[in-house]
Amino acid sequence: MKMCLKYFRIVLLVTCYTAGANPLWAQDPSFSQFWASPLNINPALTGNINGDWRVIMNFRSQWIGPTAPYVTGTISHDRKLFVETLPEGQRFAVGGMFMYDKTMGGVLQSVYGSGNVAYNVQIAEGYNNNHYLGAGVGLIYGHKRMDWSRVVFGEQYTGRGFDVNLPTGESALSTMKPYLSSSAGLTYSIGGDKSNFDFGVSAFHLNKPRQTFLEDDNQRLATRYAVHANYERNLNNGLVLTTNGIYQRQTTASYFSVGGGLGYVVDESTSTSVSAGLWYWSKNAIVPYLGFSKGKMQFGFSSDVLISKLRDSPGKRSTWEVSIIFRDVKRKNSGIIYCPPWK
Repeated sequence: MKMCLKYFRIVLLVTCYTAGANPLWAQDPSFSQFWASPLNINPALTGNINGDWRVIMNFRSQWIGPTAPYVTGTISHDRKLFVETLPEGQRFAVGGMFMYDKTMGGVLQSVYGSGNVAYNVQIAEGYNNNHYLGAGVGLIYGHKRMDWSRVVFGEQYTGRGFDVNLPTGESALSTMKPYLSSSAGLTYSIGGDKSNFDFGVSAFHLNKPRQTFLEDDNQRLATRYAVHANYERNLNNGLVLTTNGIYQRQTTASYFSVGGGLGYVVDESTSTSVSAGLWYWSKNAIVPYLGFSKGKMQFGFSSDVLISKLRDSPGKRSTWEVSIIFRDVKRKNSGIIYCPPWK
């Protein structure tokens, strides 16, 4: 089905660029369940696991206007290496993530692949907790593709319909080339038997690669900066409190999300728990969350409740996310396993 030019322009303005910026910059996808996509937040979180490995899958369907929803999905895997040979208090880990997003029924598609390495070392030992410092770096491959055969332009309108064989009149449009970019991050953690605290900073696309459908070398992918923190605590043998927050900025676009939840251990012998929480996405949405975990598997669901002016826009306004996590739990680990997770 042919897409009208006005819809094409809406999607580019809403999902790819920041209004008012000059030149216009592309933006990275974001998740309401940011805590369930750690490799998209900070490469230093690679291997920050209650276990030896984990696999995470995320799916987000986001309403964006009168056209098809903006769909984003990821799958990532990270694991610790040299667990038996590294000195106690040190951790080396590697990880990778694949991400895709598409809109306008697949007319505009993007794919991202990243590889990370991270190192974590104990820097101090306290009476009830230990202090750790971590660092990570990553390499990112990205490619955005527009199916021009499914897009029509005003110059192709004949009065009785669109003729795709006519010139588009858009001589500056071109195919976007793939890019390579780098990322880096730091984390500081305090871990004990009953509580855990993590704080981190990171930056993505440090080299600002060119990314545009226009023949303009000045339009590049801006560096994305993130600051995040989380605190987890066992309130008693069956109840766990978690709070976390994040601030991200890319050019003039920025947001923060903060909230928390409670997890209840239903059956400790089978690692079964349920949880619920609520997060606030600045000037955009309230995000309720429900989670369930059993053994190695963990499941989370959230649905954005819009509080911005977009809630009064025509069309569907449904935005929801699903996260599925598998992690190794054979080894006895310090820390907390529950929903929602950092680790």
